[in-house]
Amino acid sequence: MHPDLPRSVWVVVPTYNERENLASLVSAVRSVLDESAPDHTILVVDDSSPDGTGELAEELAAADTHVKVLHRSEKQGLGPAYIAGFRRALDGGAGLIVEMDADFSHDPSYLASMLEAARDADLVLGSRYVKGGGVRNWGIVRRFVSRGGCLYAQAVLGAPIRDLTGGFKCFRREVLEAIDFAHVRAQGYAFQVELTYRALQMGFRVVEVPIVFTERRAGHSKMSRRIVLEAAWMVPSLRYGKHPPQAPGPAARLETDTVEGPGGGHL
Repeated sequence: MHPDLPRSVWVVVPTYNERENLASLVSAVRSVLDESAPDHTILVVDDSSPDGTGELAEELAAADTHVKVLHRSEKQGLGPAYIAGFRRALDGGAGLIVEMDADFSHDPSYLASMLEAARDADLVLGSRYVKGGGVRNWGIVRRFVSRGGCLYAQAVLGAPIRDLTGGFKCFRREVLEAIDFAHVRAQGYAFQVELTYRALQMGFRVVEVPIVFTERRAGHSKMSRRIVLEAAWMVPSLRYGKHPPQAPGPAARLETDTVEGPGGGHL
């Protein structure tokens, strides 16, 4: 149990053509964290967005010391963007590191309940598939792909997590320090499965709390057939491949929390 939360909270937000959403997202995140975690930093990781997202991020950082920007030279995938952001956050002294989308698919109002859950967990997952969670504004095909992907990963990996492909997470720094990023192979949304599975295998305590995932406000989805196919072949390779996660620790546990929340990075 961790009765006290680390003081420094970093929120890592990868962006590619998110100019329409970024300023309002930063404002919404700041309004929540000003109350629940005053010592916070929002790190925008931009992959040279042609729409000027990186330039806007610099303007926001110039006006607000809680905002920082990490520029990358090209679009290389979700996984590498998050790893770059995690490294920067760890170097900056982060005690808790949150990953979330820039498009409002992840409602910033859930941040408070996720941070609270981190008092008694090493990794908190914002989950669509526990009681109180759900999705909004998705068609039947997207629902089928998402739910089927979660069930497939759960069956292959033997991991009792209801939402393995979700991308709204809060890590204690010890989790990310323990993961060997050199052996993290997924670049797309399979990255979400990989990090959660590695955390479980190393014995960290993982808790799911309910969120309602809403389709993006503006811009275009980054989902593609290639991303879905990568997830399909990457899942069995996590369990049986050349660089499987470290051996399971004796304390590996999962709990499903039901912290109340208000009524992408997800597959």
